[in-house]
Amino acid sequence: MKTHLRQGLVALALLIGSAAAQADPTTYTANLSGAAEATPNASPGTGSVTVVFDIATHYLSISSSFSGLVGTTGAAHIHCCTAVPGVDAAGVATMVPTFAGFPSGVNSGSYAAVFDTSQASFWNATFITNNGGTTSGAEAALLEALGSGTSYFNIHSSVYPAGEIRGFLAPIPEPAQAFLLLAGLPLLWLRRRRA
Repeated sequence: MKTHLRQGLVALALLIGSAAAQADPTTYTANLSGAAEATPNASPGTGSVTVVFDIATHYLSISSSFSGLVGTTGAAHIHCCTAVPGVDAAGVATMVPTFAGFPSGVNSGSYAAVFDTSQASFWNATFITNNGGTTSGAEAALLEALGSGTSYFNIHSSVYPAGEIRGFLAPIPEPAQAFLLLAGLPLLWLRRRRA
């Protein structure tokens, strides 16, 4: 009886996992601060960013707000890929010098935009070159980095040209993923009882 229950739970978890894997858009978020910079700084600036990426449709949206910067904004983009999740610095993956339409010369503001990641204009040319020379290679590299915590959103300013506030992007678990995790708990409980 216990074996059938365990097999049933495993089958359910695999089914849910398969359905979750087919859900294309994934949401990533980060809180931005000077303390999170590669060289931490004392900026009182704060911010947040939400990135939604759907590699199947080549859709990437960015929504960000920030305030309290010491300097005025000069650039903002996504950097990729650090060797270790959540630390160090990496080159710019997205358009340079800044996202099209990002507010310039301000201490606070907000930004929202949608991009087509199949277009070379969305990417830093060096990032494309370093990832197979194609936009699909760049997309795959960024998707992997977003999932592994090795990419970050950075706002550069006149006082901190290397970056005043940043945050490493992390995925938000979808309800199906949370259910999958919860579905595995009985398996752990059964395993502990047998041990």
